[in-house]
Amino acid sequence: MTNTFTYDKKTSAEQPLFEFNSSYTPRVSYHFNPKVSNYHYGVRHPMKPFRLMLTDHLVSGYGLHKIMDLYETRSATPDELREFHSDDYVKFLLKVTPENISKMPRGTFEKFNIGDDCPIFQNIFDYSSLYAGASLDASKKLINDQSDIAINWSGGLHHAKKGNPSGFCYINDIVLSVLNLLKYHPRVLYIDIDLHHGDGVQEAFYTTDRVFTVSFHKYNGEFFPATGDINEIGCSKGKHFAMNVPLDDGIDDESYITLFKSVIDPLITTYKPTVIIQQCGADSLGHDRLGCFNLNIKAHGECVNFVKSFGIPMLVVGGGGYTPRNVSRLWAHETGLLNNVLLPKELPDGLPFRDSFGPDYTLYPVLDDLFENKNSKKYLEDTRIRCLENIRYLQGAPSVRMDAELIPTQDISGLTEDEEDEINEINEEDDLWRLNQIEKENSKIREFM
Repeated sequence: MTNTFTYDKKTSAEQPLFEFNSSYTPRVSYHFNPKVSNYHYGVRHPMKPFRLMLTDHLVSGYGLHKIMDLYETRSATPDELREFHSDDYVKFLLKVTPENISKMPRGTFEKFNIGDDCPIFQNIFDYSSLYAGASLDASKKLINDQSDIAINWSGGLHHAKKGNPSGFCYINDIVLSVLNLLKYHPRVLYIDIDLHHGDGVQEAFYTTDRVFTVSFHKYNGEFFPATGDINEIGCSKGKHFAMNVPLDDGIDDESYITLFKSVIDPLITTYKPTVIIQQCGADSLGHDRLGCFNLNIKAHGECVNFVKSFGIPMLVVGGGGYTPRNVSRLWAHETGLLNNVLLPKELPDGLPFRDSFGPDYTLYPVLDDLFENKNSKKYLEDTRIRCLENIRYLQGAPSVRMDAELIPTQDISGLTEDEEDEINEINEEDDLWRLNQIEKENSKIREFM
């Protein structure tokens, strides 16, 4: 094809900064609330919610918002949080403030694991309910078949326990989403590629075969949360339905991708999940403030893209990540991949907070040059074999009887039927417009080939 076909200036200015690299484009929804990036754990705390604002700027700067369904989400209600979390813990989050924490009964700090990792900051309940509400909203879009892939980068806080926070996580939005999805889906697969073990999710579903949890993470028995040994495989009815892939410092792109694909491929084929939750913690990238791996952005994204290739509905959430500029780069890149788009390395013109991405000002900086790879080929092969042995124990997908009484009657969106119908009509019109635009572009291109 020659370069004789060009757009006028006005049309060029409206074109997104990418091209589709596949004829298949899944229905992707992007769930966000700009308020969630305004909260502050503390000056010295490594968790920085403003990384979500940087992510949204990159996503919109590249024009990805033009090809997704966008939803500004509501907060989860206290009752929704109680679907997993204990009543006394939810009440504690509702009433605690930095001003009254010192007046709480003796033992409150210990009971609710309050400390440097999980401090009390202003409006802590509002923050937690916002990111949890976004994950619940995203799960509903999958349940209603309004989306094939639903993204909530503010979610993925996988350490929170039933009765207390842990590891910077106050509400476990993943567990709440799984519980919601289980009302309609017989089998849920949870995949975690955060640097840290997904202990809160594993613990919640350790005794069931309806949720398979698999976590790739740093493990030496001491590194937080000090769980995730390869011998943790579930118990009771859930035995062999938990899998852990413990790794050492410095794992590189090729080793990680090879191991990931060699485990996930047979796992999905055998377990046959009807929906997948993919946790995309960015602290497994090289150069992370709390990290010790050597992964580049495209390697991390390749794992997400591989899971997407199976065509199974996906809820995609964030997680860890403590170098905000790289967190936002990664999640923008993976938003693109989930839309079958590879973003260019050049950052968009006019990007707010552009100085945050210096000194290289690229979407794909070099991140694999910091640590020695302590994962020997023998160790990785032994780990792969142990994982495959665990999969063989499954002997196929477990069958589940889906009783009618399991179907919930409440509407987690908070919308009326008329509002839902109106939104559905708008989405259908947008889909038709998008298809027409793609066909027009294809017709123009064919004329000049």
